[in-house]
Amino acid sequence: MSTPRTPGAPRPTDGQRPTLADATRGRLLFGGDYNPEQWPEQVWQDDVRLMREAGVTSVTVGVFSWSRLEPRPGERNFGWLDRLLDLLHDNGVGVVLATPTASPPPWLGRLHPETLPRDADGHVEWWGGRQHFSPSSTTYRRHAAAITEDLAARYARHPALTMWHINNEYCTYDHGDEAAAAFRRWLRERYRTLDALNDAWGTAFWGQEHDSWDGVLPPRRTHYLKNPAQVLDFRRFTSDMLLECFTAERDIVTRHTPHLPVTTNFMPLWEGQDAWRWAAEEDVVSVDLYPDPRDPLAGARHGALVQDLTRSQARGPWMLMEQAASAVNWRGVNHPKPRGLNRLWSLQAVARGADAVCSFQWRQSRQGAEKFHSAMLGHAGERGRTFQEVKRIGADLARLAPHVTGTAVPAGIAVLHDWHSWWASDQEARPSTRFGLPDLLHAWHRALMEAHLTTDFAHPEHDLSGYRLVVVPQLYLLTDAAIDNLLAYVRRGGTLVSGFHTGVADRDDRIRPGGMDARLRELFGIRVLHEWWPLETGETVACAGFTGTLWSEEIEPADPDETIPYEGGELDGLPAVLRRGRAWYVSTLPEPAALRSLLTRIAADAGVHPVLAGLPPTVEAVRRGELLFLLNHGGAPVTVAVPGTHTDLLTGTAVTGEVALGRHGAAVLRP
Repeated sequence: MSTPRTPGAPRPTDGQRPTLADATRGRLLFGGDYNPEQWPEQVWQDDVRLMREAGVTSVTVGVFSWSRLEPRPGERNFGWLDRLLDLLHDNGVGVVLATPTASPPPWLGRLHPETLPRDADGHVEWWGGRQHFSPSSTTYRRHAAAITEDLAARYARHPALTMWHINNEYCTYDHGDEAAAAFRRWLRERYRTLDALNDAWGTAFWGQEHDSWDGVLPPRRTHYLKNPAQVLDFRRFTSDMLLECFTAERDIVTRHTPHLPVTTNFMPLWEGQDAWRWAAEEDVVSVDLYPDPRDPLAGARHGALVQDLTRSQARGPWMLMEQAASAVNWRGVNHPKPRGLNRLWSLQAVARGADAVCSFQWRQSRQGAEKFHSAMLGHAGERGRTFQEVKRIGADLARLAPHVTGTAVPAGIAVLHDWHSWWASDQEARPSTRFGLPDLLHAWHRALMEAHLTTDFAHPEHDLSGYRLVVVPQLYLLTDAAIDNLLAYVRRGGTLVSGFHTGVADRDDRIRPGGMDARLRELFGIRVLHEWWPLETGETVACAGFTGTLWSEEIEPADPDETIPYEGGELDGLPAVLRRGRAWYVSTLPEPAALRSLLTRIAADAGVHPVLAGLPPTVEAVRRGELLFLLNHGGAPVTVAVPGTHTDLLTGTAVTGEVALGRHGAAVLRP
């Protein structure tokens, strides 16, 4: 098993690993997944002609092509891929070559059923979709390594190759017998003894104590509630098993092409991977992002959160591996993107640090499960609105590239997030199932975004000294190291603001004495946390000056410097918000305007101010390097006051005093 390292720490190397800059070479990568095996080869010539017309600089090839590359066990069919890579290179299109291991061929499952994953009820997940592999299966890993080895050996020196893409959207859980054996090995390495395991899992409750490692299983179906510590460790284990699959393939391609960066694509705010740890194993951090276009402003908020998180994982420029050119096909009712929205959201990604803007996929499929998922070249063809907008995006990115590629997005605020805390908080039996951690992350990040305060994300054990303000929407589980880190941050003069139900449990999901760590209670000015008072759906609680939602707490204060009390009801007069020195605790979720107002005040006191004052509510402002991005997420034109004179790089025109933004319009201003 792999040995855990400090979250976010760079992976050890013999030399400097390549970065996204080695793939972009001064350009903003623009393109998408290309699946030409779905089409006759005569269509490929039309594809590359239209790619040139659209300004496409990069395509991802081979993601789901294992059955085409290896139609029968051990047989290799590389001729079509040879011709494709030659064609793309001849037309100036770089290739991100994928290992095809996310979708094993039917013969693998048929001949080796042990490679197929099982759910918690013991049901087999058969071939016919994708991700039908057990990450613990030694047979799967052996076949995946073999096809990866042959791909890397064959194309290591091909001039089209710019980057490797391993697998696709790792997300598979397996509760089968081979996974159970691997889980036991993982637990033995983590705990060493059964006594330590029983203690960590609290198996004295309900008489679950294990007398033999053979009795330890993944969390399969139970008559009633599962052991939450067992579930927590299984999530940790699953993330680690998938990571081992990634690093095994990564190491193969790196051995053949040490000069090329390697990535795999995260899903946005996906629960199944400890993405801090994963990001440390990647040369390029990439993400797939599909906001719902029915509400462009809400979609922009979601996009901004995912982009800030991905940039923070990358610690610099990152890659938007997938977005939709228009509609997706999996929401029930799938709305297309209104005119201009694909361009606007592409520019938003660049504003928040992306040096690559790509889509799924290049040409829309005529068959298969995603034939109604849009593409850069849709069913309407080159005369369709979607393709015409794609050409405009390509031209925009070409104009911006010399000024933006490789530059940083400055942020004075860090929002803390940890997957282990998320896993622990998302248990079956908890005070309230009316919300989850993503809801809180969205609420707090939205408040900061609407205040035009740019944020990074950070792990609670990261070095926080570079931030004036640290925001904790919720961290139910906090390690001792994380708590010490937060205390040290405040002692050094930093400002900390925390949401409710934070610091409740230790690393094993054991409730800390007092219901919150004693050091945190002292930090925030809390003598006793008597009770958690979660609210029903639609229920609110009155506070002095605002309304609280979702949650409330019965707190006995201990000489705080400032409080905002609850008004009326069971908690009348008790503090809803406390401050002791530079540490704030918010025991409810204020309504959006109130949370924005509170965080704006706290940020200003900490010396963090909006990117630009006086902006219309639909306009997003982000600085990247010397550039100011202004993005109008509303459906009506607006005018934005801008001090001084600038050049709008999208139009090449001078801007003095103000800039007009049309519906879903954008400007990128250079002083």
